[in-house]
Amino acid sequence: MQKLLSELFRLYYRDVYSYLYSMSRDASLSEDLASEVFLEAVKSVSSFRGDSSVKTWLFSIARHRWSAWLRKRSRTLRAGSLSELAPSDEPYTDDILLGEAERIADSVLERETDLTRDVFRLRMDGYAYHEIAQMLGISESSARVVYFRARQKIRKELEKEGYDG
Repeated sequence: MQKLLSELFRLYYRDVYSYLYSMSRDASLSEDLASEVFLEAVKSVSSFRGDSSVKTWLFSIARHRWSAWLRKRSRTLRAGSLSELAPSDEPYTDDILLGEAERIADSVLERETDLTRDVFRLRMDGYAYHEIAQMLGISESSARVVYFRARQKIRKELEKEGYDG
């Protein structure tokens, strides 16, 4: 087990840490979550079916660890601070906002080409532009442009729905 953990850590720590940092913008939190990702990976290695690359699998675990951290954080917020944000008596948490934003992003992506959806989802999974370009058989600059345009469309739709920034 220790050897597996060491090898996974050596090969993928920097990528997993960077992915988590891109979401959290907190170095300490990213380090903590990255460590949890590798411990969870070793515990669940028997469930890895090989349907994706190890890196994709680790990014999936990282995304789940990040979501779990957000859920935990939203439960620890004081009720008063939540009521200041909510215009009504309905529960209003980060999870609700995140879920609604994801729904809006998905609806925008449904209207896009397969290439746009693939580029956007690969980027969200933490792949670098050069990796996306190689996987999809396009240039790196094309991958950047496609991602940028998709992100702009999603941002515009979110703003239309009342989301700020």
